[in-house]
Amino acid sequence: MFGKLGKKYAAQVAEKIEEMTLEGLNKRNPQDVRTETANQRLNSISGNRKALYIGINYVGQEAALKGCVNDVVNIKKFIESNYEINEKMVLTDDKRAEPETDHAPTRKNIIAGFKWLIKNAKKGDSLFLHYSGHGGKSKNNDGTEASGYDQTLCPVDFQKAGMILDDDVHDILCRNLPKGVRLTAIFDCCHSESIMDLPFIYNIDGNLEITENDKNQSIATMVAAGTRFLFDGNKKNIGNVFKNEITSLVKGLASGQQDNSARQQNIEANRTNADIIMFSGCKDDQTSADATIKGESSGAMSYALIHVLKKHKRDDPTYTDVLREMRQTLEGKYTQVPCLSAGRKLDLDQPFRL
Repeated sequence: MFGKLGKKYAAQVAEKIEEMTLEGLNKRNPQDVRTETANQRLNSISGNRKALYIGINYVGQEAALKGCVNDVVNIKKFIESNYEINEKMVLTDDKRAEPETDHAPTRKNIIAGFKWLIKNAKKGDSLFLHYSGHGGKSKNNDGTEASGYDQTLCPVDFQKAGMILDDDVHDILCRNLPKGVRLTAIFDCCHSESIMDLPFIYNIDGNLEITENDKNQSIATMVAAGTRFLFDGNKKNIGNVFKNEITSLVKGLASGQQDNSARQQNIEANRTNADIIMFSGCKDDQTSADATIKGESSGAMSYALIHVLKKHKRDDPTYTDVLREMRQTLEGKYTQVPCLSAGRKLDLDQPFRL
């Protein structure tokens, strides 16, 4: 009687029923949802699971830190106690603290480690990356950064071999990672909000509310006048470095060198096919503390993340839960604001997955 029109409506009704059924399952008793441990959830992933840990104390250097290798020890212990990892690589400069070190964290080895992490990645694979060390800034020359600066990583040999630009981090780790791969990255270093050049950034405002930011829509008003060096008492020669950075930034703004078109193209180009999320120690214009917590040297952000994940070891915290509770852990003790960024727009009310 209804012919083609009736079949069309029947199909639509069938689809609606399926949607309502799924919605009903998603709204089932929260206790039913939380019966799996984090380990069981990750173990259900069919693909390969790889982890790369990088910690640099810059042993013997003027800019030495104390807690970065401990961060690797603590993060690695937590991950491997709760998740099954098929392959791992460890890069640190202090075997006394981390005897499992595979290679020194030189510029060459860090880049090789990035390439190892994503090599042969395919749908269903889960990748994990942790970096703890110095972060810096370098003048941006292609108009893709509103602040006029690229964020950088500082390998143990950065004074001779150079830093690693955020452009390179993105190109190596993110750009060609295929759909269906999960990459979770942690960068506990200064100026790290956009170290992976991901287009969507989320942080916590003064009311502990999540805000979504386009990292290139606002101009940074000042380069941070300090680095992790300050937290370890290494202040020599810092004043002149930051004075030069601030002078260059002001000149760049005055001469109108910020190219909105180039920045927008960069944002669109940096959307990722893979599911990539990153937790950073702070905003781009902030420093990350090399702290002493409970008698142990540690990066404040790495400590906060482990603290929150241990608290939620057997339940399903949302992205909002993790980010807000990290901020609460640091608030009042450290000025840094941890951030979350992603290669694709996130639904922050979804359960957080490593």
